[in-house]
Amino acid sequence: MSRFWSPFVKDLVPYVPGEQPKLARLVKLNTNENPYGPSPKAVEAMRGELGDNLRLYPDPNGDRLKQAVAEYYGVTPAQVFVGNGSDEVLAHIFHGLFQHDGPLLFPDISYSFYPVYCGLYGITFEQVPLDEQFQIRVEDYRKPNAGIIFPNPNAPTGCLLPLQAVEQLLQASPDSVVVVDEAYIDFGGETAISLVNRYDNLLVTQTLSKSRSLAGLRVGLAVGHPDLIEALERIKNSFNSYPLDRAAIVGAAVAFEDRAYFDQTCRKVIDSREKLVAQLQAKGFEVLPSAANFVFARHPQQDAGELAARLREQGVIVRHFKQARIDQFLRITIGTPEMNQALLDALG
Repeated sequence: MSRFWSPFVKDLVPYVPGEQPKLARLVKLNTNENPYGPSPKAVEAMRGELGDNLRLYPDPNGDRLKQAVAEYYGVTPAQVFVGNGSDEVLAHIFHGLFQHDGPLLFPDISYSFYPVYCGLYGITFEQVPLDEQFQIRVEDYRKPNAGIIFPNPNAPTGCLLPLQAVEQLLQASPDSVVVVDEAYIDFGGETAISLVNRYDNLLVTQTLSKSRSLAGLRVGLAVGHPDLIEALERIKNSFNSYPLDRAAIVGAAVAFEDRAYFDQTCRKVIDSREKLVAQLQAKGFEVLPSAANFVFARHPQQDAGELAARLREQGVIVRHFKQARIDQFLRITIGTPEMNQALLDALG
């Protein structure tokens, strides 16, 4: 260990992102990237920023983007926070809203960055087991806590908690912040943003990486009560005043404005998902009900790790988690119909 490290660094267990292989001609179904490109209007808007004005700083508040998000969801710009990918937004949330007495609650099978942030910011946490069907049980969260966070749909399972159940969770913890991490909500769920005006303890995070095909741009957001947003702004402005560049602000804003393209690509992914689920089930896979742009599947006669390795030999990459309870599942991103067919052919 380096003698120059701050003492806490040696105990950190960093997040491990999905592999980004350097090989060409791979069917890449491991990191939940959208198989369809971003809105052409958004790309055009970003091109317009790539000129002499790059010598100027971007708007530190990202007002153009906040306005677009506010109009899209029917909230005010004061209820919107924007950051460098939802991972940065989540980091500020953990730092600014979860450092209290008592444990932060989140599911035992969930986004693996949550325990990493707890380690980084010294937050006590408790992982609440999902039920046998890998669903969140709302009643299990009715206990003292310093906050609650969960992805909806959950990752890596893809299972959706209905909006009514989200509301029950909010009502049961009125004195702590409940964060609904909606990275995949546009592929089959109903956003909890409709509840932010009724619950001052609700914060909803989203990303433009999945449904808006802008994983390479790094834009995330949070919507909630202005008091919660102000906490995030205070952290952000003590950390990095300019998290979003000029191209990101305008590209993300136009991506929200181009509703027709967004609706069309989401529909294509959902249709492909439903087809792939049926085709995997026909091959003997058990597939959890998914409202995301991926499926979580296991085969009763095949070891998941071996399956992933054999698929890789045929140029198809899927994600295998070695974690207890889910080590026999594969998480498979929904690709284009051609990519999905390549997966099925390789499985054949």
